[in-house]
Parts: sequence; structure tokens; C-alpha cells
Amino acid sequence: MSSRARSRRMSGKLRITQVRSPIGRPAYQRATLIALGLNKLRRSKVVADTPENRGRIARVRHLLEVEPVAE
Repeated sequence: MSSRARSRRMSGKLRITQVRSPIGRPAYQRATLIALGLNKLRRSKVVADTPENRGRIARVRHLLEVEPVAE
């Protein structure tokens, strides 16, 4: 693994962007988006890279784009 890839993985923040609508999805997926601070398409939020947030992102990964934030 290159040092660039390693530093990208070890970033302390993630930028998540909602790219799909939760309309027609189960209520728990809508609630997860709200817990992540997202409520409209194309809105972005920078969140801490914690196991809790990684779990939330995993539940709605099909509705999001995730990228590391360079500090």
C-alpha cells in the first residue's frame, strides 16, 4: 500500500454526499440519513471517521458518495 493510500485511509474526516432520494425506501434508511445530517439531494456533510458513522454509512451506502477529507 502506498503512503498516499494509507494517509487517505487514515483521514479523520469523511465528506458524505447524498446522491439518491430516500423516497420509497424503508423508514430506517430515512432515519439513518437524518442521523448523518443529510436531508436533501446533493447536500454534503463532513463527519468524523468513527466506527459509529462508518456503520451508518454502510446502512445507506447506495444513497451516498463518500470521500476522505484532506486535513
